[in-house]
Amino acid sequence: MSTLLKRARETLTIEIAGLEELSKRLDHEFEQAVNLLYDCQGKVILAGMGKSGLIAQKIAATLTSTGTPALFLHAGESSHGDLGIITRQDAVITFSYSGETAEVLQMIGHINALGVPMIAITGNPDSALAKASTVHLSVAVDKEACPLGLAPTASSTATLALGDALAMCLLEKRQFSEDDFALFHPGGNLGRKLTIRTKDVMVTGDMLPVVPEDMLMREAMNVLSRKNLGIIVAVNQHGKISGVFTTGDLMRLLEKGKDFLDKPLLDYASPKPKTIAPEALAAKALHVMETHSITCLVVSDPEDRPIGIVQIYYILRAGVY
Repeated sequence: MSTLLKRARETLTIEIAGLEELSKRLDHEFEQAVNLLYDCQGKVILAGMGKSGLIAQKIAATLTSTGTPALFLHAGESSHGDLGIITRQDAVITFSYSGETAEVLQMIGHINALGVPMIAITGNPDSALAKASTVHLSVAVDKEACPLGLAPTASSTATLALGDALAMCLLEKRQFSEDDFALFHPGGNLGRKLTIRTKDVMVTGDMLPVVPEDMLMREAMNVLSRKNLGIIVAVNQHGKISGVFTTGDLMRLLEKGKDFLDKPLLDYASPKPKTIAPEALAAKALHVMETHSITCLVVSDPEDRPIGIVQIYYILRAGVY
């Protein structure tokens, strides 16, 4: 047998062993995690860094496409305003094999302040993250397939498989049918990308956080909180978009300790925000958001008046990714 084939088979043997141990270790805490996610009235936020973050993104996509709305939150960006995506109706799953990843640990205070339940997926039940969680799920493995013991291999495979197990249990618990799956997958991924438009997934009407540009920040913050979309849109006297203000902008103002509440919104709104037409494909809106690292877009008419808000969450829930 060649050296390459020997290494390949050894890798697979180690990863299979890790999965077998994971399967044996599943207990009431796994059931508790499934029930926690099933009872969630909002969306499931999955957060991680590095390889764990990449695995979290895949699990988020699997959950979303099988009836559990989910969204990935980059732990490194969370302390710079993106924590605003988490609401009191949500549930959070954090990923860190060591359980000591600094960027993930920084999220705990905000999660606890909201009273949001947190599932921690780690390889260390004695870690700070595991101890701070509502439910801890272990993905510990005896060894990694990497001969240097550095690159996460068996552990990342175990984490991915555990995420699939959660998603499939939720699918069954929700009685998610073939018809439901077809609704989220018309013609497969390509079909979704070519048929679902921004207008199909945007928020409209009374939910729109549209306010006059001269509104005082104190009042504007009430709108930001009440509408719960993470953004408010400032319009001029003609009803045209003059800027946007997001939860991230608010966090940055608070960090700087600025006295801003009695000043007009226009002083702090970001001018010329990214917008999209209602007839544009949802896939295009998703591309714009990913390119510019934002989580929502203003949907505007030909006269540059706001008619909707589309969040990345709504696009992912529609199965476009």
